[in-house]
Amino acid sequence: MDAGDNQGAATPAAQGQGASRMGWALLGVALLIAAGAIGWRMLPSGGETSASAPAKPDAPPTIEQLEARAQQDPLDAKAWQELGFAYFTAARYADAARAYRQAAEGDPDNAVLWSALGEARVMASESDPLPLEAVTAFEKAIKLDPTDPRARYFLAVKKDLAGDHQGAIDAWAALLKDTPPGAPWEADLQRTIEQAGKINHIDTSAIIAQATAGRPQPPAAPELTAGNAIPGPSQAEIDGASRMRPSEQDDMARGMVESLEAKLKANPANVDGWVMLMRSRMTLGEPDKAARALKDALAANPAQASRLKAEAQVLGVAQ
Repeated sequence: MDAGDNQGAATPAAQGQGASRMGWALLGVALLIAAGAIGWRMLPSGGETSASAPAKPDAPPTIEQLEARAQQDPLDAKAWQELGFAYFTAARYADAARAYRQAAEGDPDNAVLWSALGEARVMASESDPLPLEAVTAFEKAIKLDPTDPRARYFLAVKKDLAGDHQGAIDAWAALLKDTPPGAPWEADLQRTIEQAGKINHIDTSAIIAQATAGRPQPPAAPELTAGNAIPGPSQAEIDGASRMRPSEQDDMARGMVESLEAKLKANPANVDGWVMLMRSRMTLGEPDKAARALKDALAANPAQASRLKAEAQVLGVAQ
């Protein structure tokens, strides 16, 4: 293993840096589920991972089971990737980095594995906001796939930290230009550009306008009715969730995802809903179900195949 995989928990970057550490993971594993309204509190915490909860008949593998499966074959990239994802969602970033590094050993030409490794190393770093080991992983990813959004994002962060704020903004703007309209990270990416510009006294309005000009508009969302609405949780539900034990939070999260899937069966034309479902399944450590969601979404929305495949690639969903 690399030395960069033995780092502890992340800490916020120093104030005044062009990019916010809080937003740096926006293009990696999405830590929001359902309609994006429930955050990290709805995921298993480091204090009680899914490995410690009683197994359910139809429950996805626990971390302990994923560990056992991965250890059977050091070169089983899929098994190590699933383990890395499970560690990441449990905020075990150093463990996630080690697992992703092992996954890359089994599939060294997979850009997604290298960019996931880079992000895990960023989150595991105790002090350096962008450690060299993470940069190396991102550079490997971008060499394999110059379009990899996560690697592009973090390599722009590197420019920003080096003082090349204009270069970072230009790189983020280029990524924004290539971002499918309505993608889950689009608003956060634009906000990053705006904030970096504000901090460094750079007018970004024309840059953003140019990056978003001429892009096809996302399809209009269908009119919400009692039959097809996919509401997010209320503020009271979110507040209540924060007081639950991690295992209860996990159960609530899974219930919401199952509800979302049921609504999509009744309204399969809701492309945004399919993206939410893929993201939710990946967040819950269910890549096979995420792949199934992509297959169903493509079957129901062949005209939106390009967008669905692009978003699935960013989320790491097998195609």
